[in-house]
Amino acid sequence: MKTKRNNKRMTAKARRRKQIRNRILLAILIVAVIILGALGWQYLANQRQISNLKNAKKPHWISKQIIPVDGVSRNGEKIIKVNDIVIHYVGNPGSTAQQNRDFYAGSQSNVSSHFVVGIEGEIIQCIPLNEMSAASNWRNNDTISIETCHPDSTGKFTNKTYKSLVRLVAWLEDKCGLTEKHVIRHYDITGKECPRYFVKNNDAWETFKKKVKKQRLKIQEE
Repeated sequence: MKTKRNNKRMTAKARRRKQIRNRILLAILIVAVIILGALGWQYLANQRQISNLKNAKKPHWISKQIIPVDGVSRNGEKIIKVNDIVIHYVGNPGSTAQQNRDFYAGSQSNVSSHFVVGIEGEIIQCIPLNEMSAASNWRNNDTISIETCHPDSTGKFTNKTYKSLVRLVAWLEDKCGLTEKHVIRHYDITGKECPRYFVKNNDAWETFKKKVKKQRLKIQEE
């Protein structure tokens, strides 16, 4: 009798252990399904964002002059997702948007940006929006880059340049589903003094982002 009771106890303990193991395995399976589902959803969301960017109808005020694939300035590699929009300055006072675009397309260049905003407010697109540019170092794979022309070494933009930059960034925010929190300076990535005027004048940088927000909200109300 005693042996039977012991066997029953052992059997009951074994069942409980098995039940616990099964519950743990079920919990692990549920967590794995949730994680895989979240990753799948994020992947689809990223692909949708990039597809929307690629197929977005360009406004008439953007001149599309895509540079050729050369493996350096334009390597043709795809962006995984746009997390930020990066503002640069060209660092070559007095140069035009066209001159900078043509430099990117030349054999001596190993840099590029998605857009160049000129001194007269002209905007040239150089790289497709679903591809990496060569401007923002290790952030090339998840950012849109904008190089901005300036008349002198202070790096301060003309009024026409400034207005076009606000307009372009607001349009990109709308297309990418981003806000001003995702507008950064090259300086914020590497510590480089770029764009110089916005690095040396942080109040001007904050004012710029407020103007971008106002423009974005205006776009979204239309």
